[in-house]
Amino acid sequence: MSRISVNWLGGSLLAAVIGLLFCTLAAVNGAGHRALVLDIDGAIGPATAEYVMRELRILGPSETGVVILRMNTPGGLDTSMREIIRAILASRIPVAAYVAPSGARAASAGTYIAYASAIAAMAPGTNIGAATPIQLAGLSGSTPQTGAAPSPQNGKQPGTGGKPAAEAGDTESRKMVNDAAAYIRSLAELNHRNADWAEQAVRGAASLPASQALKLGVIDVVASDVPDLLRAIDGRAVTVNGKPQHLRTAGLDIVTVAPDWRTQFLSIITDPNIAFMLMMIGLYGLIFEFLNPGMVAPGLVGGISLLLALFALSLLPVDYAGAALVALGIGLMIAEVHIGSFGVLGVGGIAAFAVGAIIMFPSGAPGFHLSLPVVATATLATAAFFLLAIGLLVRSRRRPVLTGREALRGAEGETVAWQGGEGRVRVKGEIWRARSRAELVPGSRIKVVAHDGLVLIVEPA
Repeated sequence: MSRISVNWLGGSLLAAVIGLLFCTLAAVNGAGHRALVLDIDGAIGPATAEYVMRELRILGPSETGVVILRMNTPGGLDTSMREIIRAILASRIPVAAYVAPSGARAASAGTYIAYASAIAAMAPGTNIGAATPIQLAGLSGSTPQTGAAPSPQNGKQPGTGGKPAAEAGDTESRKMVNDAAAYIRSLAELNHRNADWAEQAVRGAASLPASQALKLGVIDVVASDVPDLLRAIDGRAVTVNGKPQHLRTAGLDIVTVAPDWRTQFLSIITDPNIAFMLMMIGLYGLIFEFLNPGMVAPGLVGGISLLLALFALSLLPVDYAGAALVALGIGLMIAEVHIGSFGVLGVGGIAAFAVGAIIMFPSGAPGFHLSLPVVATATLATAAFFLLAIGLLVRSRRRPVLTGREALRGAEGETVAWQGGEGRVRVKGEIWRARSRAELVPGSRIKVVAHDGLVLIVEPA
């Protein structure tokens, strides 16, 4: 019995070992066979966040070995950046942030994304850093300060010695800077990168070229292109979704996934200049429809444009005081047309419109500010429109009245019957009672100079 038990036990162990080998081989053979490249080119906003999050969510480890975020960005919105970072940290597939091509940069929000990725890489001739948050709610832009990021000299670490941005700010700005510094330091510790320089990039807006970033442990690899990157990171140990993993990237097929039509459409309408113009088209379309009921087209175009503008504005950092001033300015100019205050309301409306448009989108976030030429064009077009309307109103007031009793002033007619200082006259084919200081005779020509109720005051023509 003992020999049989030993043989049975040995056979079971052999079967278990063979099964484990088969499982290992199956896992290796089932590993992803492609490297997926997602391009982040330009300011990081809602469209970029949706694009990256959607692709990371639908991918599976069986088909994709690594995701490469090829970045060239000046920064963007804090909310969109954090959404991308959450998607990266939750992904089951290793993500490599790659600042490329040569001449590209990963400033502000791009620096945070690089620190959050399992692999951080740069192409030669690129730079990273300048991650100080803008002092505006909802934004994460770069505000490099003079002397904050000096060039490396005498072997000193770049960016050290600069004056921290928090020292010059108020309580709210210090809170924002401290929060951002703690956030990027936690990302640095998660992926074992230089946390001290990361904090200096936030507090002092420090920036580094690729070679210095590699030397200081800010990034992992300097690679000339995507195939070079895949060869350089093959076999590296990384942390993916909190678990250690070894990369198998040599020989992967490179597949680039471009943003789809929905992402491109969202990117267009969330441009502050486009959103502002859609808002103006919407407001003017509805105004035309209310003034001319039944035209349909202005109301239809205006309604669609205004809804698109409101959707875009809900995703953007908007100063609602500025939006209120724009609406007030339009209201004052409409009131000027109807009331006619000789330009007082009109001038106030133009001023409110211009100021509101300028402050509506807070400046500072890269790629998410309103262009001054757009503001000037919209203000001038609005002013020209309402000045034209005011001119037509003044011209109409100067025209002689063509109907009613006022239209009889200055009209000529003839006396029908007269006795003493009163009688009847025919003016414009109608018989009227009339009075006059002069003695008139029937058939004489008269001219209306005034009226008293339904009695005309006349004099000889």
